[in-house]
Amino acid sequence: MASLKTVLCLGVCLSAWIITTADEAATFKAENLRWFSLDFKTILKWTTKPSGHKYTVTYRDGDGWLVCRECFKVSDSECELTNYLKPYDRTYTAKVQTNPLFEDEDDDPDEFPHTNSLPFNPYRESNISAVVFTVETVNQRSVNVSITDPLTSIHQGVNQLSIRDILKNDLKYKISYYKSGSTGKRENISDSSTIQLSGLDAGQSYCFMVAAFIPSRPKATQQGAWSIRQCTPGDGNILQGEHNLHTLHYTG
Repeated sequence: MASLKTVLCLGVCLSAWIITTADEAATFKAENLRWFSLDFKTILKWTTKPSGHKYTVTYRDGDGWLVCRECFKVSDSECELTNYLKPYDRTYTAKVQTNPLFEDEDDDPDEFPHTNSLPFNPYRESNISAVVFTVETVNQRSVNVSITDPLTSIHQGVNQLSIRDILKNDLKYKISYYKSGSTGKRENISDSSTIQLSGLDAGQSYCFMVAAFIPSRPKATQQGAWSIRQCTPGDGNILQGEHNLHTLHYTG
């Protein structure tokens, strides 16, 4: 009888320990999962209560869950998934598991407390930074605007890819410009990184701003950040050459 009581006691204690461990891990599970993505560099962030727990990030695009190797049992509250979310034009979901402080080899990770992220599509949702551009005079009434495609943190072999390498023909640029002192603005949308703008008033100063524009995206993420404004000086006669332009660069 004593032996039976001992066995029952051990069973109850073990069950209580398992339940307590699970409840304790659930108390410290990840919360407020958010995607942060700029120029296709994508980071998942979350909040947690201070503890000694480790966290494991998995992701999927509709199939089974895959482990992000750099984010396996980490104490950080963020995970970069840039190189895992490929192809780019797919919708992914991530999951942050809270690992118990004391794990048994028979534990099933699928039963660990976890929190799922909202769906995220890098191709359609990654924000685009402000671009760098230059303005060159063509003649009294025309200028060329030359835009440098922002680089991403993605490499293909030894080559660092630009946003055009990823977006290809979906990438366009929006140029907003106006005559200095005027409230009327004009806009031009171009498929190319080099645009000639004509019909300017000779001798007048004009100001230009440029932003990446992807009309195939949802409206909220169609436009990148506006560049810093660049203005040409007016001298009462004609627009001056490139060496006299007031040029400001912004790298985003």
